[in-house]
Amino acid sequence: MKSTTHILTATTLFAALLVLTACGPKGGGQQAPAGASAPPPPEVDVISVTSGSVVLTQDLPGRMEAFRTAQVRARVEGIVEKRLFAEGSDVKAGQSLYQIYSANYRANLEAAKADLEAARQNLESAKKLLEAKFISPLSLEQTTAKYKQAEAAYSKAREDMGNTNVPASISGRIGRSLVTEGALVGRGDATLLATIEQVDPIYVNFTRPGADLQQLQKAFNAGKLRQADAAQVELVLEDGSIYPHPGKLLFSNLAVDPGTGSISLRAEFANRDHELLPGMFARVRFPESVADDSIRIPQRAVQIGAQGQFVLVVDKESKSAVRPVKTGQMVGGDFIITEGLQVGDQVIVNGVQKARPGTPVKPVPLGQTDNAAAASAPAATAQK
Repeated sequence: MKSTTHILTATTLFAALLVLTACGPKGGGQQAPAGASAPPPPEVDVISVTSGSVVLTQDLPGRMEAFRTAQVRARVEGIVEKRLFAEGSDVKAGQSLYQIYSANYRANLEAAKADLEAARQNLESAKKLLEAKFISPLSLEQTTAKYKQAEAAYSKAREDMGNTNVPASISGRIGRSLVTEGALVGRGDATLLATIEQVDPIYVNFTRPGADLQQLQKAFNAGKLRQADAAQVELVLEDGSIYPHPGKLLFSNLAVDPGTGSISLRAEFANRDHELLPGMFARVRFPESVADDSIRIPQRAVQIGAQGQFVLVVDKESKSAVRPVKTGQMVGGDFIITEGLQVGDQVIVNGVQKARPGTPVKPVPLGQTDNAAAASAPAATAQK
């Protein structure tokens, strides 16, 4: 029994030594290499802050109005025989639009023409009789008056006959017809038949708050801003796109509307393709001033936190740092920075999520990363 006990004890001790040996270090396999280094800092796209002159604009809501509008009306009484145009089509000035029943007007014209001829013959005879002293000068005057009456009646009959054919007074796009064939028009008043609108060019009417104009004038007087050239304006369509043809400002009503406190303005835009239609709403981008020595950065570089707006910059130690800023108006896709940045600061634009404040970063000028990727793309394709 003693020998068996010694064998078990020796076996147990040997197993324990094996476990301890396995748990200990073996040739440094579990230790980091002595020469290992930290990973390189992440690359971030940065821009170097500069200053320059910026045109400040204001988007003002507006509504489009036809350049010219003409109402097509019946000038004589009668039954509409024909409609000679397609609704919604373009018509030319002088083009026939409606035909009104004209038989009675033609008969009146023929009768007035005959009366005029008879009056002319009477006048010629009266002149000869006066020369022969068979009638008095008063009789000649009466005959002349009758001739003039007949002449006026003929002129009126000819005008009425012409008005049975209703023409377009201007060129433009005609709307729907307000009468149909067989309708009686012109009785008692000049019946409205249709409306023609000229939409090339087209007007955009918009308003501007009078209070904004006062604040802007104060900034001009203080030298903070310069007056911009407002001769050209842009049109921002309802989908946010910019109308390709710039417009021109026609007038500014300097009187403030007492009901709304705003000033009325009007701009004119070319509309050759009839893309713009009367009644449509849009925004007029109106240049109002120029700010010199302004700092602008991309909108995506500006972050919002609990303390307000801020950007991430690369400091002198090549570390990311938080910089509180204040923004003003937007110019395109950029913010104008009114406080917080100085010329020469490096602002992180792309890679903000990798740039934790206080950690080292590798600043790369914005655009170089894309150029490098574009340059390497053909080489990668050639390797395939």
